[in-house]
Amino acid sequence: MACTKASWEECLEEVREALEDAVSIAWDGCHKIYILLDEKQHQKMIEYGYDDPHDDGYLQRVKDADEAMLQIVESFNISCGLRFVQSVRSVPEGENENDGFTSIIPQCWGMDEDED
Repeated sequence: MACTKASWEECLEEVREALEDAVSIAWDGCHKIYILLDEKQHQKMIEYGYDDPHDDGYLQRVKDADEAMLQIVESFNISCGLRFVQSVRSVPEGENENDGFTSIIPQCWGMDEDED
């Protein structure tokens, strides 16, 4: 489901689709934006410190998909050039945890080639 589209609107449609099943969203305050698809992933983000009120990032429950979309867009717009959006779901015990990550907007998407 990674955004391979040329337009921002097409990428946002993929974010909207992921938000339909989201439990929460998280941002590290720099460039990592996650759409968390189950409670286990939400709890992992707490363990990683995403809920620390002293950090620039956030961890928030998705109660309204439109509100979550606005938060993701705002975070994406102020993130550094390494920015990306991924959805994260838990995988069955014994499987590779990386299989639970889906790139929605790939890292550095939309950056001009001359930008560093």
